[in-house]
Amino acid sequence: MSDIKEFYKGKKVFLTGHTGFKGTWMCAVLKSWGAEVTGYSMDLPTDPSLYELTQMSVGMNDVRGDVRDLEALKEAFDKAAPEIVIHMAAQPLVRESYRDPVGTYASNVMGTVNILECVRLNSCVKSFVNVTTDKVYRNKEREEGYVEDEELCGYDPYSNSKSCSELVTDSYRNSFFKDIDIAVSTLRAGNVIGGGDFATDRIIPDCIRAALKGEDIIVRNPYSTRPYQHVLEPVMVYLMVAMMQYEQPQLAGAYNIGPDDIDCLNTGELVDLFCEKWEKETGRKIAWINKHDGGPHEANLLKLNSSKIKKTFGWSPVWHMNTVMEKIVEWTNVYHNDGDIVACMNRQIEDFENGR
Repeated sequence: MSDIKEFYKGKKVFLTGHTGFKGTWMCAVLKSWGAEVTGYSMDLPTDPSLYELTQMSVGMNDVRGDVRDLEALKEAFDKAAPEIVIHMAAQPLVRESYRDPVGTYASNVMGTVNILECVRLNSCVKSFVNVTTDKVYRNKEREEGYVEDEELCGYDPYSNSKSCSELVTDSYRNSFFKDIDIAVSTLRAGNVIGGGDFATDRIIPDCIRAALKGEDIIVRNPYSTRPYQHVLEPVMVYLMVAMMQYEQPQLAGAYNIGPDDIDCLNTGELVDLFCEKWEKETGRKIAWINKHDGGPHEANLLKLNSSKIKKTFGWSPVWHMNTVMEKIVEWTNVYHNDGDIVACMNRQIEDFENGR
């Protein structure tokens, strides 16, 4: 980790979607490494907000704006003059995409077009990473994990809009960036979980809300399998790839970031693990019930094959799911008891960096 921390010291990084759950953890890591961070995002996506709870805006350039607004984005981008750009701004929820498909496509497709246009017009940029999702693939409900050259065709508006974001990025790569010194990658991570996620329609936030109220956890589909991973896992990979392609542009490409098979759990198993760790940490029992609410289509089985990124960069996941859940429950207990959540996050980042 010492090499990557040294690399980011003083680097100008432009990060879209910085006020979200994953974005806040990204800001915490970059600030601890001494990067010069400019964040561009709309207002806080949840209430409460991890970004607000941690006062993450202190010590960075916090710009509020919509990625759908090209002129506002260009103004912030030109002022920041970044060397590295990480694009995470998105409408990230499957169910919300059914409620607002137009807004989802506008954010996830035109938002990508706009940030790529800013990159195209600014020679200061050397490395660009577009964060997409495991859901970009045509889901065939199969046991084998998807590999990077398979068909991109997400089913629901969210997943499909992220498939489109991949295609837009590839078009800009071929049309504008192939013969100039800008390295461009798309990174497809699994379902991220961790302390500080307050989103709706996500299983770990649902678990935490129920646990804090002393209620049963409602699980819509306990038999669905997802590539769950702690939020620090993809965050660190995004930063690693951005660094490595900055130094070696030939490494740029599309990469999956998923857990090993041993950590691919179905939702019921994940919630069982949460209940076990919650009781161990707090002494309070909690249970869950299977209650499908008749909502829209969601995939039952989704796994990633991460062989390419392992071979190219020598990467492997740091935390197994047992440790991941311990870290989530630890963070939640600190938050619930009005403890120092910034210190907790910094401690967890340090533990991750040291493989603990």
